[in-house]
Amino acid sequence: MSKIVPLISSGTAGPNGVLHLPRLWQKVSLEAAGKIADGYPGIGAGYDSMVIDALGLNADAVRSFITDSKPTYPQFEAWVAEQPGVKLDSGTISALNDSITGYIHDDATRQGILSANGLADGDPKDAINLNNLDDWLEFHAAEIA
Repeated sequence: MSKIVPLISSGTAGPNGVLHLPRLWQKVSLEAAGKIADGYPGIGAGYDSMVIDALGLNADAVRSFITDSKPTYPQFEAWVAEQPGVKLDSGTISALNDSITGYIHDDATRQGILSANGLADGDPKDAINLNNLDDWLEFHAAEIA
């Protein structure tokens, strides 16, 4: 079975405006299908947990819903909106999105990603774009090279 590198960026939002939520859905969907590339957790400690915690969701419930229902992304967003205690107000979404776009990797992580991509130490510095570079390199290694 082919393993898939998740390529939806953490900088992508769906109709509800929450950054990273489409990537979270893709990763958990791939994990449930046994197709997520090695090294990628369905729900990890970084942006995945930030989104789940900020929205007031339960990680086990997210995983169970996606695994059992295999929803499209809009179906997943609808499920999120129906969860008891979910926080989808504009203030929560804005604060969460700001924390996602403002997250900066430590120097060692940044330098490692840039170096692996043959880039000099410099820009980008934000985690979204560094993670994109990392994903694209993993995709290239798995599917192209």
